[in-house]
Amino acid sequence: MNSIKHWLMPALLLCLVATTTPVAAAEEAADEAAPLPELINAVSEGSVRIDGRTVEYTATAGTLEMKDDDDKPIAHFGYTAYVRKGGDRTTRPILFAYNGGPGSASMWLHMGILGPQRTVVDDTKFTTKGPFRRVANEFSVLDKADLVMIDPVGTGLSRAVGEAKGEDFWGVDNDIKSVSNFIARYVSDNGRWQSPKYLLGESYGGIRSGGVAYTLLTSHSIALNGVILVSPYMDFIAGNAGIKNDLPYINYFTTYAATAWYHNAIDNRPDDLQAFLAEADRFAREEYAPLLLKGHRATAEERNAVLAGMERFTGISADYWDRADLRIDEARFAKELLRDERRTVGRIDSRFSGDAIALNKETFTYDPFFPAVGPAFLATFNDYYREVLGVKTDRRYVSSAGLYTSWDQRHAQPGQHYKVPVANTAVDLAYAMTQNPHMRLLVQQGYYDLATPYGATQYFLDHIDLTPALRENITLELYEAGHMMYLHPESLAKFRRDLAAFIDG
Repeated sequence: MNSIKHWLMPALLLCLVATTTPVAAAEEAADEAAPLPELINAVSEGSVRIDGRTVEYTATAGTLEMKDDDDKPIAHFGYTAYVRKGGDRTTRPILFAYNGGPGSASMWLHMGILGPQRTVVDDTKFTTKGPFRRVANEFSVLDKADLVMIDPVGTGLSRAVGEAKGEDFWGVDNDIKSVSNFIARYVSDNGRWQSPKYLLGESYGGIRSGGVAYTLLTSHSIALNGVILVSPYMDFIAGNAGIKNDLPYINYFTTYAATAWYHNAIDNRPDDLQAFLAEADRFAREEYAPLLLKGHRATAEERNAVLAGMERFTGISADYWDRADLRIDEARFAKELLRDERRTVGRIDSRFSGDAIALNKETFTYDPFFPAVGPAFLATFNDYYREVLGVKTDRRYVSSAGLYTSWDQRHAQPGQHYKVPVANTAVDLAYAMTQNPHMRLLVQQGYYDLATPYGATQYFLDHIDLTPALRENITLELYEAGHMMYLHPESLAKFRRDLAAFIDG
């Protein structure tokens, strides 16, 4: 669901030497011959009222067996598909959607905005007291397109099978390949070759979508009509504060300012959020960035002037910024902003706040967003998935696997013969848009997102390598909410309008 920083802890490697006995060898052989888990295929029918009209659909929830080039099973890919009854498969659009993480299942998009059922939460409050509720989702786009929710391997019910291991799928390039292969397989199995096709990825789903758009075109000859990036994480270098690199600190600054504005943490707070953020962005690009670039060559006067501006926009004292050498990551910011009130703000959505734990620590102990909404989402999804869609299994639906600790960050960008250490699939997306000039791009981004800040999203859009004519294919929509902007009632309605208009377009 969210792009999580890759803090890797050192580990001790224990080498165990064992003697293989005949019994052990037999047990190993038996394990290799173990049967594959049964595929799941639950088919049901339903309807939902959208924009004053009833949409009837067939839902298929289950797993699809994927094979390698030697025709050996390697994965059971979990998915949920909604297909409108009576739709013309040659003309009706189909939307493939997934969350991010890496290691996040599609449950969040499924029950938050896209599917026919929606989890009810009390925006910015802790929705932790049952019974939890789900309602018919009038904001779904099932009236505009069929929908396939995808759970990459390691999430949902998706698992490596046979001789394959989860690690075979856990990396930028392997993930792109496996998701692309699943989409191509689904298109073939379900006769959707002529359908207009769209991708929608949230958070790390941005990095995935850039690569998948390019791979579908070049490896499967599947040309997409459009790509939708929701709170996208596209570029490791531009979007990860906390590493020895000045760029992300500049990109995060406007979200720090938005968060301070929301929580009334600044002096002389203006009424106009957009005007305030425009000035914060100008300050970040024209004053803060040049000072960071100068490093120790900056004069005391220049440094003090910037520190005063940082306090003015963020509400955090110039002294604190000075002691932090003008650089703090989002976890430290979330802890510091409301420290005097003994509260911590959210990372996924900085409008959320909760009582601080370990008040004197310099980084937050928990993100208030997750306990505020997570229990409601998981409870309503499992109830809907198992009792309504009819998925009968004793397997646990893995909503958040935390695969970032095992993720191979390297990426082979188009036009290169080697892998770069960390990914930026805006490059892949630009290649795909150039070779498919009819493909359009919609970016949906919240102001209060400390996981994938809108400054980093704007930076990605400002620097994607496209001609002026192709840049006309890009639409950016901003929301007064966070990473999952569709939890905010006004943004929920706007999200639906923007996405529906994009598909209609």
